Parts: sequence; C-alpha cells; structure tokens
Amino acid sequence: MRHSFLDQYSDRDSLIHRLDPRTKLVSTFLFITAVALTPPDGWVSYALYSAILAIWLMLSRVPLGYVLKRSLVVLPFVVLIAIFIPFFREGEIAGSYNLWLWQVSVTHSGIIILRNILIRAWLSVLSLILLTSTTKLPDLLRGLEQLHMPRVMVMVLSFMYRYIFVLVDEVMRMKQARDSRNFGGRRWWQIRTVGNMIGTLFIRAYERGERVYAAMMARGFDGQSRTLKRLEFKPADAYFGLSLGTLVIWGNLINLI
Repeated sequence: MRHSFLDQYSDRDSLIHRLDPRTKLVSTFLFITAVALTPPDGWVSYALYSAILAIWLMLSRVPLGYVLKRSLVVLPFVVLIAIFIPFFREGEIAGSYNLWLWQVSVTHSGIIILRNILIRAWLSVLSLILLTSTTKLPDLLRGLEQLHMPRVMVMVLSFMYRYIFVLVDEVMRMKQARDSRNFGGRRWWQIRTVGNMIGTLFIRAYERGERVYAAMMARGFDGQSRTLKRLEFKPADAYFGLSLGTLVIWGNLINLI
C-alpha cells in the first residue's frame, strides 16, 4: 500500500512549500472561517475565494487533477448529509413529488442552503488538500504543537497516520489468507468469517499498541515529540499571511457594501 497518499507532493520546492507550517495552518483556518461566514448570496466573495485558491495552487505547483480528484472524493459524503435539507426546510415550495405513498416538497430556501453548503464544503476541502499536499506531516504536527494544540491530540494524530497503514496491510494479508482458503459458502458463514476477522484485527491492534507503548516508555518517552528541524518564521510568511488575511477579510466585508 502507498504510504504517502496525504502528503504525496510535500517534497516539492515552491514558495508555498517553503512557508512555515504555522503560517499555512493559521491561513487555512482563517480561509475556512471566512468561507463559513459568507452569506448564501455572496457570489463575489465565493469568486474571490476561488481566485485565492487558484493562486495558491499555482504557487504550490501541485497538479490540478490531483487536487480536484481528491476533493471529489469528499463531496459525496457532504451531499449524503445535506441532500435532505430541501425537503425539510420551510419556505416557498419549488416543486412537489409523489414517492409511492408519500408526497414530498422541495423549497427554494432549502435549495439555496444546499447549494451554499456544497460550495462552502468544496472550497474548504480544496484549502485543506492544498495544506496537506504542501506540508510534510511531521512538520504539520509540529506546527500544531507550536500553536498550543493539546499535546495528546497531536500524538493521537501522529500515531493514527503512522499505524493506519500497518492496519490496512494487516487487513490485506488477512483477506488474502481468507481468499486462498476458497472463501465461500452460505451468507451466514461469510458474515461469521468477516466478524471473526474484525475481532482478530481488533485484538492484534490492541496488542500492537501495548507493545509500542512499552517500547516508547523504555526509551524515555515523556509525551513530547522532538524533531531535528526547527520551525522558523520568515518574512515570506508574514507577507503571505498578511496578503491572504487582507483578501479574505475584504471578501467578507464586500457583502456589506
């Protein structure tokens, strides 16, 4: 299994890659906050945010197809959650439909909210993809720790990213062993076999976690992550942060004019 699906292009050399992880984290958080606060009819603001992402993408030299493909993977989950809003939102009815024994109605306000949620989610996901694609995960976690994120959360994220691949490889080996034994039979037998695999995987993950924890404590682990590379705030970080902050603030204020 490929172990670099999140930060696949983080080793490239560009203006965005050379920025301090803390600058990119704060800028991304500010961008997502501005997108979330934009009113439903803020088309000028959405156009400005799209232009910011386009410039961000161009400066980072990350392939456009990669970013769009990754963003489209997340959107179906957003649609699955928000698809029912037009049917339950009160307001002027845009259309009524008969579904077997039920009659459902779609409202204009519900459609507007659904459209706004999809736009916000897509812009936010694009910014997060650009963040993870231009920052190595150890540097990203180090930046989170420097921004005073709870240390236990940083460690959980670090171990999750490090060992999720180990668990996936373990599942693939168990699946290969199951298939090599001519996996078949009735439906109930198949469900029972899959349930046994899940239980075995849970026990193996728990035991592996205990062994890893014991090994870390034996080596003097005190809950703090240490890296050889020190984070350094440079003038380019100040220029980037001020420019992006000014643009997103202006994008929100333009709706009030």
